[in-house]
Amino acid sequence: MTFQELQPKVTEITLHTTLSKDEKLLSICQLLSDSIDYYNWVGFYFANQETKTLHLGPYVGAATDHTVIPFGKGICGQVAVSNENFVVPDVAAQDNYIACSFTVKSEIVVPLFVNGENIGQIDIDSHVLNPFNKDDEQFLEFVNEEIAKLY
Repeated sequence: MTFQELQPKVTEITLHTTLSKDEKLLSICQLLSDSIDYYNWVGFYFANQETKTLHLGPYVGAATDHTVIPFGKGICGQVAVSNENFVVPDVAAQDNYIACSFTVKSEIVVPLFVNGENIGQIDIDSHVLNPFNKDDEQFLEFVNEEIAKLY
């Protein structure tokens, strides 16, 4: 399924009236994981500004030990500080990478902004080297813009 075909499906999930916020986020994770073959782990982390930590939210994929990540640590922690998308074509070449699984080869993290504040991020791991491009970034920015409407 193309990103263009997925956009209305994402919007439809966010507008669903009987689902909780977490159920909507989990449904979006499942949709992306099921629809894009190189999206092997899809999840959300949310920021706690007081403790400067990220906390794991809904996700689809292998279980992770990384339920709390300090700002600045790993790819997700760096995005919490930089407020910018981070595409990692090869995690083995990244100094500040927190290894989740030996199967993970690449990662993309896109911050989630609500009223100009970075409240979290969508994080996607892939078992493929260098699969992410500008289209992925733009699509995930769209996803986060739709999710921001829930807050």
